[in-house]
Amino acid sequence: MEKITEKTLEHVAYRFKLMGEPMRLRLLSLLKDGEMCVQDLVQKSGAGQANVSKHMALLTSNGIVGRRKDGLHVYYYIADHTIFTLCDIVCDGISNSVETMGKAFPK
Repeated sequence: MEKITEKTLEHVAYRFKLMGEPMRLRLLSLLKDGEMCVQDLVQKSGAGQANVSKHMALLTSNGIVGRRKDGLHVYYYIADHTIFTLCDIVCDGISNSVETMGKAFPK
């Protein structure tokens, strides 16, 4: 395995920090099936518009989400699909841990 530089580790840690917010994960999950405008994200997430806009701005500025303007509406889409690979790996790890713990500590 190659040695990872400190700068790369900082970028990786920041990416994990970005993904450490449940609302951001919820918004990304909503965008998985295609682009959506802020109003749709607000309605489907149950969050306020200011909150959704704040998270979308952060995800956009870090290249995870892209945006396009169409008249008065701004549509967001997934720009970095590797984010779902990362989520799948973490979810699999959690499932395996829960399964292992269940076997170690049966009810």
